[in-house]
Amino acid sequence: MLPSDSDSDFRARTSSPPDSPAPPRALSFDRAAAQYAAARPGYPPALFDTVEELAGRPLRGALTIDVGAGTGISTRLLHDRGARVTAVEPGRGMAEELHRALPYVPIVRGDGNRLPIATASADLITYAQSWHWTDRNRATPEALRVLRPGGALALWWNVSDHSVPWIAEQDARLRRFFGADEGAHGSPVRSRDLPSGLGFVHRVVPWTRRVSLDTHLANLGSHSAFLVLGEEPTHRFLDEECGRLAELFPDGTVEESYVVDLSVAIRPGSTPAPPSPRS
Repeated sequence: MLPSDSDSDFRARTSSPPDSPAPPRALSFDRAAAQYAAARPGYPPALFDTVEELAGRPLRGALTIDVGAGTGISTRLLHDRGARVTAVEPGRGMAEELHRALPYVPIVRGDGNRLPIATASADLITYAQSWHWTDRNRATPEALRVLRPGGALALWWNVSDHSVPWIAEQDARLRRFFGADEGAHGSPVRSRDLPSGLGFVHRVVPWTRRVSLDTHLANLGSHSAFLVLGEEPTHRFLDEECGRLAELFPDGTVEESYVVDLSVAIRPGSTPAPPSPRS
């Protein structure tokens, strides 16, 4: 059982701002925070069942840090499962959108490279769609510092299911548009820059959602590749895509298919010593 004051102490010690800004492209989401919140996909219940299985504990009551929380898509679902969650988000616009939607959830301005969170205070740290924005060499020791012994680090991404023909064809168009190594559909977890030596266990969780064509296009347009591109070429691509998909989905409803790539590692060892004071 947690000590009676652990939750208040946990929240009280999370107010220090970071000293390292997030990459500029990571902050591009600020200009489209409302669009991001409205159009981006959530996550299926099976994902959180699997997180609990691999973490070896229920989410209910778990002191959880949701890093790169954005507009709170994963934060809300963690909270709904009973996690005692604090959101960490570097972008002002995204943080404001999260606060409007989830005023009851504590939110801290910061990023994974220097977490403004007390040492050995978290049962679970989650990165939903956000680990790739960190510097792995800085974010890994920070996560291990903040996790309690036996705590879990969970990283996951929604990846469009390329086994579905229309999604594979759209992905090919995206890659031609942006270049061979750029797209807006995501890539498998094995290509992520995951921390080494932590014994990650990997799972994939397939799921689908049905949305309007407008929501599907807004989802595409909320990806950073488009947000840093500029309005004219973005509108040109999305208008052309609208025409193609309108023929494929004449009723205006698109079934998006995803596979959530999940990786979970357990923090071994004893409680770390408090960090030395920073000047």
